[in-house]
Amino acid sequence: MNSNTWEAVIGLEVHCQLRTKSKIFTGAATEYGAAPNTQADPVTLGMPGVLPVLNHDALQMAVKFGLAVDAEVAERSVFARKHYFYPDLPKGYQISQYELPIVGKGHLDIELPGEKGGEPVVKRIGITRAHMEEDAGKSLHEAFPGFTGIDLNRAGTPLIEIVSEPDIRSAAEAVAYLKKLHQLVVYIGICDGNMQEGSFRCDANVSVRRRGTEKFGTRTETKNVNSFRYVEKAIEYEIERQIEVIEGGGTIIQETRLFNPDTGETRAMRSKENANDYRYFPDPDLLPVVVERSQIEAIRATMPELPEAKRLRFVTQYGLPKYDAGVLTGESELADFYEVVVKSSGADAKTCSNWITTDLLGALNKLGKDITTSPITADMLSGMLKRIVDKTISGKIAKDVFEAMLNGEGDADTIIKAKGLVQITDDSSIIATIEKVMADSPGQLADYRSGKDKLFGFFVGQVMKATQGKANPDAVNRLLKEKLAP
Repeated sequence: MNSNTWEAVIGLEVHCQLRTKSKIFTGAATEYGAAPNTQADPVTLGMPGVLPVLNHDALQMAVKFGLAVDAEVAERSVFARKHYFYPDLPKGYQISQYELPIVGKGHLDIELPGEKGGEPVVKRIGITRAHMEEDAGKSLHEAFPGFTGIDLNRAGTPLIEIVSEPDIRSAAEAVAYLKKLHQLVVYIGICDGNMQEGSFRCDANVSVRRRGTEKFGTRTETKNVNSFRYVEKAIEYEIERQIEVIEGGGTIIQETRLFNPDTGETRAMRSKENANDYRYFPDPDLLPVVVERSQIEAIRATMPELPEAKRLRFVTQYGLPKYDAGVLTGESELADFYEVVVKSSGADAKTCSNWITTDLLGALNKLGKDITTSPITADMLSGMLKRIVDKTISGKIAKDVFEAMLNGEGDADTIIKAKGLVQITDDSSIIATIEKVMADSPGQLADYRSGKDKLFGFFVGQVMKATQGKANPDAVNRLLKEKLAP
């Protein structure tokens, strides 16, 4: 995009599946992966005479989200029927919220890279609303050549649809917003965030306008994009496509489009509907939802510490660099892991951070695991760090202990005892090794004493090699300086 001429205007609609055990208006299960249509009960199927009943947990989760983004939480909201025909929507309408949603205006702050490597820039993205609704089923094409299969297991799963203001100006900003939103809904426990399973998916509304103009261009909506990378690619493609159409003398049609990850392109799906096409009206089977202020405050009292607050606390309480704090608070489970280690190991905060962010996360990445499935628990890592602090083992030996723990050989104390890895701290034993190294290296000794100070590292290495890395490094350095002196 020619940034001097054109400007993108982007708004995102994020469908976030709520982490309830049953559907939004029925007791049918929501577990992912069940055999097709085994979780479609009479309410899901839209059978005559059945009545929906609102899932209380879904309501509480929607309120939690509103509180997390500092939004207006409505004390009265209304469910409406949104009419459209699609094979995976048995009733011929979707129960959603329209004029009176549960969550009103809020915001989410994102961090963008600063210019020329400077401090990150914080940008506030407005949230227009978040409304509760039921999900539709799924149409399956691959397994039925020439036909379409319908699986209604997902139909009726509770969602909140989170609608942003058109405050986003680039694909990179869109991804930053999505990642921050994804982190938030997982942190507060209302969504599992599994994008591959469709728990968190995005519709991207994109338009372009001449830079400096206020009027928005005609937008397109790219539906159901389910990865951060695909969202970025879909938006970038759509921006370029629209500019090319306009500069070529054409006009942008308001339409719904689909993203093809194989080609990196979007294609037209259908003309975009307007609100009146859906013939919204209040659902006569559902009473207005009334949430008293006391109930909202009771839910507020159950809110966990939010990611941004936790990140700032890690900086102030533990004295961590902003980068470390950002990594450690990226997931609530990782933050909890760190706090167990730093509070019980006796090691300093930065050392604990280094072992977790570099050694442990690096190893888990290679194993294809995350912190929740780590073979090394927080107590195990803490136990190993205790042995570094009390000088039972050195930092070098700790690397071997860490690998053994990773391979399932037990905790640190078990491994240290089994492998005989206790650090040598006795001065007389270290002196004996130093004297032997000096005797075996007369040339290097003479050179060192003649002024070649860099050879000190050679002697340290030889002593550590001779002791199989077990000698206390501080003691080795101290005693070598004494013994090597002319």
